[in-house]
Amino acid sequence: MKTIVFATCLTLALPLTGGSAESGPVRGDNGGRLAPETWSVISPDGRIEVSVEAGDELTLAISFEGRRIVAPSPLSLTLSDGTALGPGARIRRTDTREVRQTLTPVVPEKFARIEDVYRELVLQFREGFSLEVRAADDGVAWRFGTERRGEMTVKNEEFTVAFTGDHELWFPAEESLLTHQERTYERLHLSEIPSGTFASIPVLVDVGQGVKVAVTESDLRDYPGAYLAGTGANMLRAIFPPYPLEERQVRDRTVRVERGADYIARTTGERSFPWRVLVITGSDADLLTSTLVWRLAPECRIADPGWIRPGKVAWDWWNALNIRGVDFEAGLNTATYRHYIDFAAEHGIEYVILDEGWSRTTDLFAVNPDIDLDALLAHARDRGVGLILWVVWKTLDDQLEAALDDFAARGVAGIKVDFMQRDDQPMVNWYWTIAEAAAARHLLVDFHGAYKPAGLRRAWPNVLTREGVMGLEHVKWSENPTPEHDVTLPFIRMLAGPMDYTPGAMANANPANFHPVFTRPMSLGTRCHQLAMYVVFESPLQMLCDSPSRYEREPECLAFIAGVPTVWDETRVLAARVSDYAALARRRGEAWFVGAITDGEARELELDFSFLPAGEYGIEIFADGLNAERNAVDFSRNLRRIRSGERLTIRLAPGGGWAARITP
Repeated sequence: MKTIVFATCLTLALPLTGGSAESGPVRGDNGGRLAPETWSVISPDGRIEVSVEAGDELTLAISFEGRRIVAPSPLSLTLSDGTALGPGARIRRTDTREVRQTLTPVVPEKFARIEDVYRELVLQFREGFSLEVRAADDGVAWRFGTERRGEMTVKNEEFTVAFTGDHELWFPAEESLLTHQERTYERLHLSEIPSGTFASIPVLVDVGQGVKVAVTESDLRDYPGAYLAGTGANMLRAIFPPYPLEERQVRDRTVRVERGADYIARTTGERSFPWRVLVITGSDADLLTSTLVWRLAPECRIADPGWIRPGKVAWDWWNALNIRGVDFEAGLNTATYRHYIDFAAEHGIEYVILDEGWSRTTDLFAVNPDIDLDALLAHARDRGVGLILWVVWKTLDDQLEAALDDFAARGVAGIKVDFMQRDDQPMVNWYWTIAEAAAARHLLVDFHGAYKPAGLRRAWPNVLTREGVMGLEHVKWSENPTPEHDVTLPFIRMLAGPMDYTPGAMANANPANFHPVFTRPMSLGTRCHQLAMYVVFESPLQMLCDSPSRYEREPECLAFIAGVPTVWDETRVLAARVSDYAALARRRGEAWFVGAITDGEARELELDFSFLPAGEYGIEIFADGLNAERNAVDFSRNLRRIRSGERLTIRLAPGGGWAARITP
């Protein structure tokens, strides 16, 4: 085995051995099989080691703190002409380097500055392809690159992860490749995944001794998204949506693939492929601060992104436009949306969404006759509020240039694009097309009916958020999401990127008195559970899902929600266990916000405030009330002083939460 040794902290490109970087396996006296050659790269902190073996198979294995957690796992790319890149490949050259750099996101989520530190091994093969492997302190990533002239067709990619035991995992099983990726997480062992069952990603695996491995991808471009399927053993293998050959539109929004090809991508022959990502952490808390997916994504492609403004949104659809105490009939009309705009302006909320109904779903120029869009845009502009318009993806695609030009000319702030429900190669490319076309017109984007984030937002930071998550809308018709689901999301789905969960319900219920009501929805869990989500959940475009009328009758809660930032300078984890509880402290400027949520169990957590700089602070605390277990809307609000290093024991009711704002 050849282990990379890095002598400095500078970017390096050195041969792995004492001689030339040109090398390769040779055939031995073993029946003509290739004598395997193994290369190894170790993370900067020394805890993660990745071993790549090139021989009759190309495999990758991973150890954490000296313990093998991923057994040799086959990797390959198969092309339509039958060429398999990987098996039997001969190494032509190796390159290594160590990178230490500080990155500044255009739109920060966890941190305003991100340390990007990793070691990299690139194996270049005589067959005209390469394998790039990175080892960082929070995980491992690898990807193929090809050097072929003209276009090529990829029949399949072998992307497998062979774990060393029958571990438990969180598995968001899918029913079809036509999916919104809005799933709950099944707790299974690897061997229990039924044959043919697959999941959207990220998937989280508990490999024991406190170590977790999350499998996902980044830099997904011009290629289909990956899903993970069980094998009846300890291995997960990727499957990919086929390239669509025939499509059929169903009603006004869904476009189904009726026939797929026997290949997954048609692409250029000289390119790099998506990163295969394993976030690896020694504690559950570290899952909440990993930025690996973002760090692997392409750099920003907007020359002057200063116009991008994160913020909160007053949303109409979840609360079914239920406002009261007004002198007009509420509904899809100008007066109602003026009311939403005024509500947003009065409480420092940056945006209002006009969701389904503002126009005909099949024609973005056929505006609802009860809505004077130009008058609303003028009123919003006068009040310093931006308007975001909901659109069906297929309608937008049919009217793309004309519609976006019209929106930009009118002064629309952004678009909420819905019902894509696919991530085959053409659809993945469509996301990139929309992000670029919207950026050219200074329009924000929120993707709904979407696949998980996979690097697009770093390249096009005007894409502030996306769905691809079972969020609060589901309570309108089901008994999900539960508090346990809520406290699972930050450790798994949020690893991939921001999630438009749409929190903020002011009607809250315990399981005994919860029931779905489509036009008068309520949430499962307590009021403080909803408040704390604004700190725990990441979304630079964050919704206020409930009605202005409900918020105005809860002025203390509204003031807290309106005051929580949507992007952060710093994040600290105070307590964490996947699916059980999460407590985070986040800073913006000099103000700190703390949020804690629990599953269906009541808990006490001790929070250490040593993250505060020395001194005394004012703290506003929202806590579950003494009767929150029987009446989920019950909460208390207290003002007090707190010093750096102080410890507080907080009590969380079943499905409960705790939230605080701390100021000098």
